[in-house]
Amino acid sequence: MDIKILIAAHKKAQMPKDDMYLPVHVGKALSNQDFGYAADNTGDNISDKNPYMCELTALYWGWKNLPNEYIGLVHYRRHFTCRYGRWKFGLIIKRAEMERRLATCDVILPVKRYYIIETLYSHYKHTHDVAHLEVAREAIQAISPEYLETFDRVMDRRSGHMFNMMVMRRPILDSYCQWLFSILFEMERGVDFSSLTPFDARWPGRVAELLLDVWITHNKIKYQEVGMVMLGNENFLAKLKGFLAAKYFGIKYNRSK
Repeated sequence: MDIKILIAAHKKAQMPKDDMYLPVHVGKALSNQDFGYAADNTGDNISDKNPYMCELTALYWGWKNLPNEYIGLVHYRRHFTCRYGRWKFGLIIKRAEMERRLATCDVILPVKRYYIIETLYSHYKHTHDVAHLEVAREAIQAISPEYLETFDRVMDRRSGHMFNMMVMRRPILDSYCQWLFSILFEMERGVDFSSLTPFDARWPGRVAELLLDVWITHNKIKYQEVGMVMLGNENFLAKLKGFLAAKYFGIKYNRSK
């Protein structure tokens, strides 16, 4: 299978040797560093939007410039996995397993994250500025009003496919990216990102995580879920404390959890 999974990275990191993967330096237009990765500022690109589009500048670059039959997106610290064990880097999914999965479906997504005591809307409201979701809804109304009912329904769910991670067959990717970026570009109109902190400025990338399920649901796309492995240290206790503090005490996130 002709598969290329982009690994969005803004720093040097350990990368899989499998030729299915392509490390991409995101935000290269704003960086003088060279990690030896593919750069997201070549060809048709939105590299300069990386401070608020996040890893999506790699997705846009791959969509516009790569010819592969399947294109995916992961992060230098977050990868798909179908295995369990202690050596995290060794758990990253390999070509043979990805091909086996894609032989039965057109889309791979990470296993859903469940919030249990929160909806997607209320979780965002408690952790970030809920006005972002209103801006997204207004953009959908302007660009694709037929998606409004689905947007509202998805926001009322208590789980979602997060992290902007996916692998899609090319025709599906084309349709998704055409819709997603038209919404994102509409969202950013009139926004002064220079007035925001670097953390807060990344809100379009965060909202895009929720828009993936809006598009998947509305178009009745069949997908297969695959596990996710987080490389490096992850403080689950700190994440839980932050989640509960946002839920019950209104303490919004001010850094990545």
